[in-house]
Amino acid sequence: MSRNFELLQNAGKDQEVFEAQSVFVANEAPETVIETPVLPEPSVPLNIGAKELEEVSKLVQRLFLVPGSASPRSVVFTGTESGNGCTWMCARTAEVLAGQVSGTVCVVDANLRSPGMHEIFGVSNRQGLSDSLRSMERVSAFAGQLSRPNLYLVSAGSATDNWQALVSSERMRLRLAELSSEFDYVLIDCAAMSVSTDAVVLGSAADGVVLVLKANTSRRESARKAVHELQTAKARVLGAVLNQRTFPIPEAIYKKL
Repeated sequence: MSRNFELLQNAGKDQEVFEAQSVFVANEAPETVIETPVLPEPSVPLNIGAKELEEVSKLVQRLFLVPGSASPRSVVFTGTESGNGCTWMCARTAEVLAGQVSGTVCVVDANLRSPGMHEIFGVSNRQGLSDSLRSMERVSAFAGQLSRPNLYLVSAGSATDNWQALVSSERMRLRLAELSSEFDYVLIDCAAMSVSTDAVVLGSAADGVVLVLKANTSRRESARKAVHELQTAKARVLGAVLNQRTFPIPEAIYKKL
């Protein structure tokens, strides 16, 4: 199955879902004609094909690089349920973003329940976020440089039984504030909303949340419930990403959004 996706923005407004596609959309869509984005340099070790790279670049452009707008700098990525490809999406978005900006980009694996970001990047997970929450050192001391000089990762760190308490703690909010002050962009991977409230907690401390949905799997009820929970917590819903889409979204549908 190909891994295509689309950013469906302004998900915080009156939501509708096309039942045939199990897609969560909004009543306002991005411009239907998108300029071809500037792709990152070939030296970036992205483990994705050309089409996927183009799609991730569009997502980066729409989310972080919109001209004349106050683009978000700290963003939480979460799925409505596990297995939606949220970690993959967060990692690839960070890589492409780092290739298109001169500022620093830090990926944070806040999925302490089931971490996977270190595996995607092929690095160690000996020390990371969980360790920083029990340490007096600055959280940036736990950030390791990745494929680019401006790309960093704070992995999940040592396994812990009280992962949910750590993520929802006030110290976690302070750590996020530290990261936002030391890096230009902070992308946070969270556990799915079906298994944890972490995204709700962290989303209210970040500039916004991106929901990752899986084509033909994510349900309308789950998406609406997730958005309601985020909005109740005063978290800004930036949009939704339809992942593993095997067909294009017709222009006629875009005109109805």
